[in-house]
Amino acid sequence: MNPEATPAHPVFCTIVPPHVLDQLSRLDDADRSGRALRTLEHDALQRTRRRITTVRGLGAPTGTPSDKPNRTIYDAKHQETLPGKKVHSEDDKPSKDASVNRAHAGLGATFELYLKVYGRRSIDDSGLPLNATVHYGENYDNAFWDGQRMVFGDGDNDLFLDFTIPVDVIGHELTHGVTQHTANLDYFGQSGALNESMSDVFGALIKQYALGQNASQADWLIGAGLLGPNVTGEALRSMKAPGTAYDDDVLGKDPQPATMDNYVKTSRDNGGVHINSGIPNHAFYLLATDLGGNAWERAGKIWYAALTGGELDKDAQFADFSRLTVATARTLYGDGEEVQSLLKAWSQVGLPTD
Repeated sequence: MNPEATPAHPVFCTIVPPHVLDQLSRLDDADRSGRALRTLEHDALQRTRRRITTVRGLGAPTGTPSDKPNRTIYDAKHQETLPGKKVHSEDDKPSKDASVNRAHAGLGATFELYLKVYGRRSIDDSGLPLNATVHYGENYDNAFWDGQRMVFGDGDNDLFLDFTIPVDVIGHELTHGVTQHTANLDYFGQSGALNESMSDVFGALIKQYALGQNASQADWLIGAGLLGPNVTGEALRSMKAPGTAYDDDVLGKDPQPATMDNYVKTSRDNGGVHINSGIPNHAFYLLATDLGGNAWERAGKIWYAALTGGELDKDAQFADFSRLTVATARTLYGDGEEVQSLLKAWSQVGLPTD
């Protein structure tokens, strides 16, 4: 398959999965359920808008390839009109607004990993400007990539904090843009879970690269620091131990499986894209920690080459991806420890490689 021949298909992805918000919307607590319901309704409307944009088609990349990011931050001032008021440009001094500074830094950390490690110039590899909007909506409990920009809610300071806090959340959402411009994975079922997993993998790598952490030092959590003071949990997801990120009376229990034995069949969440992504997530964790060193190097390069190499079909299933990564590893490294570690990782999560 040649991804260049397929128009970019922008999915609407939120970092807080619909199944979590759906759980909250059913609470007896009117404040919490009301916030969740408003967020769900907002996100449903945004998904509809993304589909309309996809049908109409997207223009060609307009950026200029550069080794420097071009970041612009906007302030929605608690409204839901995008992009909001422009408040910070690439060369401006740090803002007095911490959310603006965190968004600027997170966009930069994402740009840097893709450029320095993988030679990719921005999200589309053509210098796409990186735009973000902060302070979106009132108590909006989410962040999303809408195909053109990052958008951050402030959270409610109860269950969720400011969504600019975790750099991996920013990296996760922007990586949906990378997938959009490369393999363009369908956002449903296993291909959708692969789409989500790609964002978790590179979100984690962006955080590790920014912090200078090797695979053994990293926490392998997605969204650490995001959960509010009244939540029992560490993060939204764990790549090291899927299903253990939170276990809370309000949020419920993290439903992610780590292996195919516990694969979740559901019609919700686009066929469980945020749930079953735990399986390829865990395979990557197993590979990276078995290889040791910096996860963005050998393990990350295998995943990046598989995503961007033109062989990953839009409707790829988990087994298609596991086989492709093995072929990719052999191309990159021969039949060495990289391939052996990869075979072992996929076997541990119950996926074939031949």
